[in-house]
Order: sequence, then structure tokens, then C-alpha cells
Amino acid sequence: MAATGTNTNTSAGADNLTDRLRFALTRLSNQQKILLLVSLAAIVALVVATSTWLKHADYRILFSNISERDGGAIIAALDQMNVPYKFSDSGGAVLIPGGKVHEVRLRLASQGLPKSGGVGFELMENQKFGISQFAEQVNYQRGLEGELSRTIQSIGAVQSARVHLAIPKPSVFVREELKPSASVLLNLYPGRMLEPSQIAGIQNLVAASVPNLAFSAVTLIDQSGAMLSQLKSKLMEVGLDPTQIRYVREIEANAIKRVDDILSPIVGQGNARVQIAADVDFSQSEQTAETHRPNTTPPDVSIRSQQTSESASATPSAQGIPGALSNQPPVPATAPLTQPAVPGAGPTPPAGKPLPGQLDAAGVQAPIASVAQPISTRKDSTINYEVDKTIRHTKQSVGTIKRLSAAVVINHRKDAKGVSKPLADPEMKQINELVKEAMGFNKERGDTVSVANAPFTAIDRDDSGIPLWKDPDIISLVKDVFKYGAIAAIVAFLLFKVVIPLGKNMLETPPRRASKPLGEQINIVAGDDDDQTPSAAETLERKLAQARDLAQQDPKVVANIIKDWTSSNAS
Repeated sequence: MAATGTNTNTSAGADNLTDRLRFALTRLSNQQKILLLVSLAAIVALVVATSTWLKHADYRILFSNISERDGGAIIAALDQMNVPYKFSDSGGAVLIPGGKVHEVRLRLASQGLPKSGGVGFELMENQKFGISQFAEQVNYQRGLEGELSRTIQSIGAVQSARVHLAIPKPSVFVREELKPSASVLLNLYPGRMLEPSQIAGIQNLVAASVPNLAFSAVTLIDQSGAMLSQLKSKLMEVGLDPTQIRYVREIEANAIKRVDDILSPIVGQGNARVQIAADVDFSQSEQTAETHRPNTTPPDVSIRSQQTSESASATPSAQGIPGALSNQPPVPATAPLTQPAVPGAGPTPPAGKPLPGQLDAAGVQAPIASVAQPISTRKDSTINYEVDKTIRHTKQSVGTIKRLSAAVVINHRKDAKGVSKPLADPEMKQINELVKEAMGFNKERGDTVSVANAPFTAIDRDDSGIPLWKDPDIISLVKDVFKYGAIAAIVAFLLFKVVIPLGKNMLETPPRRASKPLGEQINIVAGDDDDQTPSAAETLERKLAQARDLAQQDPKVVANIIKDWTSSNAS
């Protein structure tokens, strides 16, 4: 019974609220009703749009520039993980809530997604039985291109890469043999670029991965179609090497640091400005010299070999009358030519000279009378001298400092009263010597040092900064404040100027007309005293009159009150 009464009260209250709303709407004109509905719809639309806007701003890119196959696999994985997602306007990126980006990337990576739109050597794992040699070669080339693409994508500035290999068929004829070539398309991250050394590294990587592929046969372009490999070759031709430039900057920075470290304790931190320019020679030269000097000075003469030969011969002359008698053999000599001289028997010839009346030829001495005439002699002498020869190899070192130029400015020193005064000449001379020693001054090399003493001018920090109206962060903040402020102002205007006033008009109780009993009106007309206490009959009559007026003005309200009374009595 109690439950039934409770349900009855609930339904009665709902009906009462509905009736009140209906009665409140009847108090508004048609224009006010339309204005109220439009205002409520506008408020709801602004609130929904703002919440959607905030949620949209929280979405971040999960993956971009993915293939359709990878995109389908990623979306299926997101549906399984119950992660909301959406696509970018161009459709090339998948967006998810910003707080889940890193977690979802790790979970997708564990599933091998995305696959970068290419295949590697895993394509060779599932070879069909009976596949042709041509198809096998095509799969091998596809796998090699995929592996090279994955390797190139590991470089920090490269977002994605595609490699195309042109590998000709082998030929047994040397003249008809073609060399392979390669083309690489690099999609770089926004705002990043490759250095010449990185471009050369990619070319060497591709050239070393394909047999007989030359370094110059590898072409690199970026997503805009610019020729990266040609840019690198031009830089090499003009001699611009980033490594050399970095080496020069390191030399200058080290010299500046040494000078600044030695001047800071003397003049104070920030009271010295040092700039050093280095002229470095990166030219490479190698020289080979072979020198032959004359070998004619007697003390310096070097004989390699010497050969001397002497010979002598005597031809007998014809004597007497020609005939048999003149052809007789000569008379034997009285003494042999080789008979040694008897000591003390005659004069001893000096060394190297024959005695008078004797002939010395080819080491043989004999009396002239005993030797037939004429006599022929021959002497040959051959001397080979050493040839002087010097071979020198000279290679100049790379990165030699040709000249250093240093400029140093010293600030004026302040005394106890705060007055700036220049440094004394002895102190400036000492600073000059310290700068020379710190930088490695070499007069023969042509180094120069200039040390000046001048007061420093205070720099206004505000002038060097970016104005507030040009600061990107300030501009972005102002845009956000204006955007959300405009939405809040519109909602507040509709709420406080339209909805709330109309609601007050709807819920406001109409003024009841004061009806006085007949006896009271008679008393007023008759001039009775207002302070007279009314009787019980007059009070009852007054209440009945008020109830009649209320029933005439708001019959529904009276009916609802009576319904509440009856329901409460029934319960």
C-alpha cells in the first residue's frame, strides 16, 4: 500500500511539473518562445562545438605517409585495442589521443606494424616450388631494394626512402656488358636536410651493396625532386668541405678560449672580447726529386772499377841480298832477354825508367841493338767512376696553419668611485705579450695581434629581443584567448540576456487581485476604523473570497492542489 502511494506521488509530481511548464510557456508570446528556443539551441551548439574542438586539438599523429595495406592493419589493431582514431584532412595520417601515442606505437611495433610498405629478404623465405629463374631474380631484387630502404630510413633526417635498382642481365660479351645503376628517393622530415657527408655515405652504402655498381651511378633526390647527389658533386668541385670548415672553426675556438682564459683573471669576466681568424692551408702536394752532381773533384772522386792493358811487338827487317842466303835464321843471341841483371855489374836504372840503350815495353827491357826493328807498342786503360744520385720524396702536411690574426678589446677599469679609466701602458704591454703566448704567435709565419683598450657600451636587452606583437608564442596565446573568450561571451550573453529573463517571466507568479469582504468595504465606505479586529466570520469570508479569485485566475493550480490533497488523504 505504501509503495503504491509512493508511485502515485511520483507520477503526480511529474504531471505537476509538466503542467507547470506548460502553464509557464503559455505566459510567453510567440516571439519570446522562438527567441528562447533559438538561444537554447545556440548555447548547446557552442558547448558541443567547443568540447569537440578541445578533443580535436588533443589528437596527435600516430603514423603518416603509410601505405594502404599498413593503414588497414593499423586500423584493425586500433579497433582491437579500443583506441579512438581519426584521419587527417588529406587522409595521409592516422590521429589518436595525444596521451596514448607512445603506448600505441610500442604496442603496434611489437606486432610488426607498420611494415614501411616494403618487403625485405623475408620475401625469399616462402618461395613456391617450381618458381622460374626470372621470378626468383625479381624477388631477390625486390628484397634487396627493401633492405636498402630500411637501412636508409634509420638515418635521423630521413622519414622514408625508396630504392630502385637497375641490374642488367649478365652477358658473355665484354662489349655488350652493361653496368648497374641505382636511384634513391628520400622523403626528409620537415625542416631537416642532409649534409654532404651523409649524401656521400648513402651513395657508398648503395654502391657497396650491389656488385659492380659504381659510386657515380647512384642518384639521390628528395621529395621535392632536387638532385642531392649533384649538389654534393658541385660542392666537392668548388672545394667546400664541411669537415675542413669545422676544423678551422675548432682552431679559432681553441685559440679564443686560451686567450680568454688567461685574460679573465686579469681584467675580469666579460671585460675582454677576443676574435681570432685562422688561415689554414688544405692543399696537398707530393714532390719527388732525383739529383745528379758532377764527380770531378779529386778528393771526392769515387772509382767503381779500373782496367789497364799494355802490349809490345817487334817485326824483323829484311837484310842482305834477296835469295836463299838471306833467308837464313837469325844468329842466336849472346844472352837471353830475360836474364836478370847481375848486381853491381852495371848501372841500376831508376824506378820506372829504362837504362840507356835499352827498351822498356810492356814490362820487358832489352838492349835496343838486340831487338829487331821496327817495334810497335799499345796501352789501353779503362776507369769507371761512381755516379752521384739523390732521390727525395716530399709530402706536405694537410691543414697547416698559414697565418693567425687576433683582435682583442679590453674594457676600461673602474676605480673605487666607479669612474672608468684606461689601463696603463705597462699593463697593456703585458696583456699584449700574454695574448701572443696564448695564441701561439709566430712572427715568421706572419701572425698579427691587435690589442685595444676602450670602454664598453651597455647593450639594451629589450632592443635586441623580438617585440611582443611579433612573438609567435604570444600571438598563439592571444588567438586562443580570443577564440575561447568569444565563445564564452556569446554563451554568457545568451544565457544572462535571453534565457534567464525569459525563465523568470515563465516562473513568476502573477499578482493576485486583493478582494476585500463586503463588510470591510462597507466599513471603509462608512469611515470605520481600520484597526478594528475582524470577527471569525469575516476572516472565513475573506479566505473564501481569495480562494474564489485564485480558482478563477489559475484553475489548473487549484486542481493540482486538490489532487495533492486527495492523494495524501488516500495514502
